[in-house]
Amino acid sequence: MADRKETQAFDGLRHDDISDERPDNGSTIDAQNFAYSEDRKIGITGAVFLILNKMIGTGIFSTPSSIFAATGSVGISLMLWVIGGFLTFCGLSVFLEFGLAIPRSGGEKNYLERVYRRPRYLATCVLASQMILLGFSSGNSLAFGRYILFASGRETPDGWEARGIAVTCVTFAVLMHSVTPKWGIRLFNVLGVFKVVILLFIVFSGFAALAGHRRVPNPHNFDNAFRIEDGDGYGGGGAYAYSNALLNIIYSYKGWENANYVVSELKHPKKTLAIAAPIAIGGVTILYVLANVAYFAAIPKSDLAKSEVIVAGLFFRNIFGESAAARSLPAFVALSNLGNVLAVSFAHARLNQELAKEGMLPFSRFWASNKPFNAPASALFLHWIVTVVVLLAPPAGPAYNFIVNLYTYPGSWINGFVTAGLIYLHYKKSENWSSPWHTYLPISIIYLLANVFLALVPFIPPDGDWNADGYPYYVFPVVGVGVLILGGVYWSFWTKILPRIGGYKVVADRTFDDSGVETVRYRKVPVKRD
Repeated sequence: MADRKETQAFDGLRHDDISDERPDNGSTIDAQNFAYSEDRKIGITGAVFLILNKMIGTGIFSTPSSIFAATGSVGISLMLWVIGGFLTFCGLSVFLEFGLAIPRSGGEKNYLERVYRRPRYLATCVLASQMILLGFSSGNSLAFGRYILFASGRETPDGWEARGIAVTCVTFAVLMHSVTPKWGIRLFNVLGVFKVVILLFIVFSGFAALAGHRRVPNPHNFDNAFRIEDGDGYGGGGAYAYSNALLNIIYSYKGWENANYVVSELKHPKKTLAIAAPIAIGGVTILYVLANVAYFAAIPKSDLAKSEVIVAGLFFRNIFGESAAARSLPAFVALSNLGNVLAVSFAHARLNQELAKEGMLPFSRFWASNKPFNAPASALFLHWIVTVVVLLAPPAGPAYNFIVNLYTYPGSWINGFVTAGLIYLHYKKSENWSSPWHTYLPISIIYLLANVFLALVPFIPPDGDWNADGYPYYVFPVVGVGVLILGGVYWSFWTKILPRIGGYKVVADRTFDDSGVETVRYRKVPVKRD
């Protein structure tokens, strides 16, 4: 069978002039095959649930508290959720155009490499820094711990008990995908159905609350809904608070791009991606807006602003009281969080593995390995390490919103560069860009401007005494930008300094046969010293 061959090195350069016949070709030090049977591949239904499971995680059950606290207005909060859904569809259009033109696992990695080719693979290193260091499951794992404790009658902040349960949650997810990958996929499909049922239950319970069926007095939250208030625990944050609120909403919608990371494991990837993503996002947007209406129908403003992670738990209490049955409902939300952790770890491990296949990580052969269960166990372990560090590093106290912002913020820079790159491809005829999907210019511009807003405004000090759970306002944007810059530093060190010191570089040869089986061979190639 004829092979398609790509030869790539640590420094991100393509060495197409190197052939196996040349005497200086270097010695092969390892070879690995990557193939997935058809019964392991994901169809349209599986792709819908892969997206749903990442989108419907902690966000909709937790972030409405911080969003209302930031805006101080019921009407504006609901409008921001609608805007978040619209921006998600804009981003989906951009990613569909790239994903259908470049049907390979890796998501933004492939799209940035297509546009930003000089310096070669600098963009990939920047993305790798963000995805590996900040592509964690900490927020959803922590929410899992908080909801488990709430269901048991213990309303504690983000202390060590909740974090210990969170570590158990992510450990279970990683082991499931590493040892029994088929059952990992089946489990997050089941939990995907389950979490949609939970959201529908919240929506219909909200309708009942609007009709007067609740255990607390009418909060009158919809009286003059668009009035901006500065009350007990909410309002008064200015532009910074609004950007913070929108970041939290973007976090809640995060996951719409999940299928783009695993395109190589989709059945008929172009068809599956084009159908599954719009179905999942459309359904989630409608459910999110209605769920927020339900929360406002049952929870007084000051209670909502102070509820932090356990918004849904407080909602169930106000609707159903303190009965044992009502207490059990938050446990179902915890299972929804588990489904998200399963989906995130599944997708991000594939991206980590793609970066390792390029030879761009230290010990790339280890991180790229599919041994021993034909699953990316090493890449999953890398995801586990980062998630656990982020869970345990912040001091005891409120950590959820900080983790959410830290996870979401750098993505605004990455998505901005991806969108700007698509605009460039459209108007640079020499690029010969074509895709089965076309994103119209106004959609691209709207999404680009939204990401510029989210990237820059967090550096503006908030108004009044509004604070981010006790953390300085500049912490998460500074850390986020610092991680992106670290990717550039890593690129310089790994591609320029180390080869000169060692006198060689390790080249990754990626070949694909006609059946789609990928083989990666790693070779040592001498580097001439100046």
